[in-house]
Amino acid sequence: MTPDDLALVDRFLDMMAAEAGASRHTLAAYRNDLERAAAGISGSLAEARPDDLARLGTQWAELASATVARRSAALRRFFGFLVDDGLRGDDPSAALPRPRFERPLPRILDEAEISRMFEAAEDRAASGEAMALRNLALLELLYGSGLRATELVSLPRGGVRSGQPFLILRGKGAKERMVPISSRATEAVQKWLDHVPGSSPWLFPSANKHLSRVRLFQIVRQMAADAGISPDRVSPHVLRHAFATHLLSGGADLRVLQSLLGHADIATTQIYTHVDSARLVELVNARHPLTDRSR
Repeated sequence: MTPDDLALVDRFLDMMAAEAGASRHTLAAYRNDLERAAAGISGSLAEARPDDLARLGTQWAELASATVARRSAALRRFFGFLVDDGLRGDDPSAALPRPRFERPLPRILDEAEISRMFEAAEDRAASGEAMALRNLALLELLYGSGLRATELVSLPRGGVRSGQPFLILRGKGAKERMVPISSRATEAVQKWLDHVPGSSPWLFPSANKHLSRVRLFQIVRQMAADAGISPDRVSPHVLRHAFATHLLSGGADLRVLQSLLGHADIATTQIYTHVDSARLVELVNARHPLTDRSR
């Protein structure tokens, strides 16, 4: 990458941080993708021609479709920035490869399996043992609110309050969203709070910080095993998927689900329509205006 390219990439990343609120990890990923793309182009990246970009498709032939899509997206955004700032008169990014790939369906648990996990967790929590109370609170928040693992383990001590049926989270991409908290979850958290040291700033402390994502993963798998479910099938993200799918099955609107999950793009949320396709067919047959018309 030429010195001029490096300076332009720095300006581009500054814009992404200031205007798009991109995180440090996102900015590092953009820089890495742009540097790798520049390595495949002879000359300046900022001055690349359409045929230069078209050749990248051949160079990237052995890469995973998701990787090609991510690198192409980074380049499109970079060239869009150059055009918007008057640093280039044309946008050559139409020549970039556009891989087609199927988004994998999320793994989920059915409602009966979720019930078994809760029954096992509640039986253990009935003993009043601190770790059992903590685990039940974790399960209630994972499945009851659809929190991401990082959002859950980093909750502040006072994040869940009695009488307040929601909390405000700053989630992925530093975006804020409102998350509903059930009365069951609130009750479970209140019982766990009796065992949280008063000096801890975290709801789920561990040593000098909060519970780690790795430890949360282990806890969730152990709770699955306690319920007679194969631990390989369960993770914090699987419980988040179950939250979304079961809400959709219960009649939740897709836009509402998008807001609850904190998805920036509704296309991400739409994956759940594939998981629950049987119910969508049933809705069309039952509620379409032509359903009651005779042939």
